[in-house]
Amino acid sequence: MSEVLDLTCELIRRRSLTPDDAGCMAMIAARLERKGFHCEHLRYGDVANLWATHGSGSPVLAFLGHIDVVPSGPEQEWTSLPFEPTVRDGKLYGRGAADMKSGVAAMVVALEQFVAAHPHHPGTVALLLTSDEEGPVNLDGVRRVAQHFRETGQRIDWCVVGEPSSKESLGDLIRVGRRGSLSFRLTVHGIQGHVAYPDLAKNPIHALTPALAELAVTRWDDGNADFPPTTFQVSNIHGGTGALNVIPGSVVIDANFRFGTASSATSLRERTETILKRHGVDCAIDWNLSGEPFHSPEGGKLRKVVIDVCREMCGIEPQPSTGGGTSDGRFIAPLGAEVVEIGPVNATIHKIDECVALDDLERLPTIHLAIAERLLG
Repeated sequence: MSEVLDLTCELIRRRSLTPDDAGCMAMIAARLERKGFHCEHLRYGDVANLWATHGSGSPVLAFLGHIDVVPSGPEQEWTSLPFEPTVRDGKLYGRGAADMKSGVAAMVVALEQFVAAHPHHPGTVALLLTSDEEGPVNLDGVRRVAQHFRETGQRIDWCVVGEPSSKESLGDLIRVGRRGSLSFRLTVHGIQGHVAYPDLAKNPIHALTPALAELAVTRWDDGNADFPPTTFQVSNIHGGTGALNVIPGSVVIDANFRFGTASSATSLRERTETILKRHGVDCAIDWNLSGEPFHSPEGGKLRKVVIDVCREMCGIEPQPSTGGGTSDGRFIAPLGAEVVEIGPVNATIHKIDECVALDDLERLPTIHLAIAERLLG
């Protein structure tokens, strides 16, 4: 097997369900230390984070990834076992094959090749890994590392995120930014009672419905040149006792905004609360801002380098995009870093029979190596 395929397979074999790194960090750190990297283990609670650096000073080029994976789902539905890497029909199958153990392996191999070819390179080349990217909260992963970097004065100039960004072929789409994510949990208060005596109760579902309908049809903004319009979605509704003849005493909804720079988290909060107040909804609301939007400008050096590399090595004109969900790049961008995401095809991520094409896997380290050489070589 090739070096990157061998490492990807070794990572897939490790059942690193969030936040358990299953020994991945120690294995990668030991490997990089043999190549002259300084490795700092930043553990917060149950989360393992690794900061591996080579060289010193500015500029700082960091490669960012995660080794945790989502659960496999029913293993009997997989064609081959999810944590036993299997090659067939030109693809490598296994949980994390695309998201994102292939990306991590490619970055590790590329960094090893880079320092071997450029042992006295200018500035610092680094790898930042976490075991808490797929989790629902992400408190002790890259978010916490970024806080540590602020406290210690660690800067990052350029950050390459190895998330699976491509749509149909390697390099056809790169992420040059991400929307912000603002969630809330709304608890609407009512008075429980018998459905036959609504005058003696207060139905919180009925009280919420007009406001919720307005929230669902509101056009929050028109987007701009960098981001699409803000979207609002309800993800969960919890209410009722399970009995058909009981008016519930409360109802809880979870909802989320994905927003660009045309709106702010503050303006979205204020407009939401204004709608609820206008409809007289008796409620408590708990907000959670998991990330602000960020965007790497068109004239940015990293963005230009990544586009040039995709053109030359993938034979394709990459589409710069700010769509999709969120990534850990949202925690690094506020440090002043230019952030770009480039990785394998994302068609099978989080699915049964997740896979990565072997041809793409072999090209990934050369892409990352070329990016490093053009920035620090």
